[in-house]
Amino acid sequence: MSSPKFSDLSVASKSLIIIESFLFLIGVPLALYINNLFSIIKVSSISDGVLFIYALVFALVHQLSCLALGLYNSKLRTNFRGVFRRLLMCIAVAFFILTIANPFYGNNILPIEIIALASLTSFIVIASFRYFTFQIDLFGFNRRVVLVIGAGERASIIERRMRRDVDRQNFSVHGYVVMNGDAEEGIKQETRICLEGSLVNYALENQVDEIVVASDERRNNIPIDELFACKIRGIEITEILDFIERETGQIAVNLIYPSWVIYSNGFASVNYLRNTLDWIFNAAMAFVLFALTWPIMLLTALLIKLEEGIKAPIFYLQERVGLDGEPFNIMKFRSMRLDAEKFGAQMACENDPRVTKIGNFLRKYRIDELPQIYNVMRGDMGFVGPRPERPQFVQGLIKNIPYYNERHNVKPGLTGWAQLKYPYGSTEADSLEKLKYDLYYIKHRSFLLDLLILIRTVEIVLFGKGR
Repeated sequence: MSSPKFSDLSVASKSLIIIESFLFLIGVPLALYINNLFSIIKVSSISDGVLFIYALVFALVHQLSCLALGLYNSKLRTNFRGVFRRLLMCIAVAFFILTIANPFYGNNILPIEIIALASLTSFIVIASFRYFTFQIDLFGFNRRVVLVIGAGERASIIERRMRRDVDRQNFSVHGYVVMNGDAEEGIKQETRICLEGSLVNYALENQVDEIVVASDERRNNIPIDELFACKIRGIEITEILDFIERETGQIAVNLIYPSWVIYSNGFASVNYLRNTLDWIFNAAMAFVLFALTWPIMLLTALLIKLEEGIKAPIFYLQERVGLDGEPFNIMKFRSMRLDAEKFGAQMACENDPRVTKIGNFLRKYRIDELPQIYNVMRGDMGFVGPRPERPQFVQGLIKNIPYYNERHNVKPGLTGWAQLKYPYGSTEADSLEKLKYDLYYIKHRSFLLDLLILIRTVEIVLFGKGR
C-alpha cells in the first residue's frame, strides 16, 4: 500500500493546510513580539535569517504533527471537543520535538520559554480558527455526503421530514438506491439511483461518507457483504432510525422494530447516581423557585379571585399519570371556568373557549404551572421530563400509539424536550409527534440535557411561547 501523498488530499484539506501553515509560521515572531511587549524574559538578538528558519521549522513540525493525528482528514467525523483534544495533542508532540531539536541551533538557541509561548499562542490562534470554521463549516468537513439504501416509504421520511436546508446542515443526500420491495410511493422529488454495479465502487467514486440503510424490505434484501466492504474502507453505515434520531432529536416511533430496541441502550435510565440525587436536586431547585416567585403566585391568586369571585377556588387538582404509570394529583392555578368539563374530560386546545381572561395570560407565560412546585417537592414530578397526561387519555394512547407507555419510565416534568421542539397540539397525531421527542429525551437524558432544556424554557416563558 502506497503512502498518502499531498495530491491525495481533498481541496478543502489542502486549503486548510495552507492557511494553518501561515498561522503556524507566524507563531515564533508573534511570541517574540509578545515577549518584548510585556518584557517576560530577556532574549538575545536573533538575525532575520535565523528567525525565519526557526519559524519555518516550527511550522513544519506542527503541520507534520497535525497530519499524523488526522486533523486534515476530510472524513474526520468528530465534534469540536474532539478536534480540540487532537489539536492539544499535536501542539504537545510538536513542542516535545522542538525542545529536543533546539540545542542544534548552536549559539542562536532560542529560550525554551519562547518556544512554549509560541506553542501556546499557536494553539489559541489555531483553536479559534478551527472553532470559526467548525461553526460555519467553511471547508465542508462537517457536511457528510449521504447515500441512502432504499427509495420507499422508510427512506421518504428523509425527503419529507428533512427537506429544508436547516434540517440538512450536517449532511447532503447524494441519492436513494432503489431496492427490491420498496414502496412505489416513496421518493418523489430527489434522485433515485438504479445501481447495477458494485455499491463499494460507487460509494468510493462519489466520495460517499455515510450510507443510511432505509429499505422497506429487510429480509434477504440488504447487501450485507457490500456494506461490510464499505465499512472497512472507512464509510460509516447507519440504520435509518439512528440517523433520524441523530439529525432530528426524535425517535421515529412508527419505524421502530423490536431488534432495534433490544440492541440499543433502551429507554430505562441506568444513571444510578443521577437517579439517587434526583429528588434532592429537584427539591432544592423548587425551593429556590418558590422563594423567587411567591409574590407572583400571591398576585395571581388575587387576580383569580377578582375575576371569578371570592368563593371561586384558586387551585385546580387534576389526576395525572406519573412514574411507572402511578397516578397522582397535579396542582395548578385554575385557568378555566368552573364548568369547563361539564361534558366530561377533554384535551385542552389552542384558543380554548373554556379558558378565562386571566387564564389566557397565565397559560401564555406558564404562571398557571407554578403551583406544581409542590408536586416537585413531593417527588411526584421533576423539573424536566415528559409532561404528565390524564389517565382518561393515556389508556387510549397506549392502545393506538406503539411504545407510548415507555414515557412513564421516568418522572414527568414541568417542562420537557417535546415542549421545546413541538408546538401546542391536542390530537392523537400530536401525541405521537411529542412521543418521538419524549423517547429521545428518555434515551439521552443527562444533567447537561436537563440544563439545556431549563435554559431554553426561560426563553419560552419570557417571550410568551408557552405550550
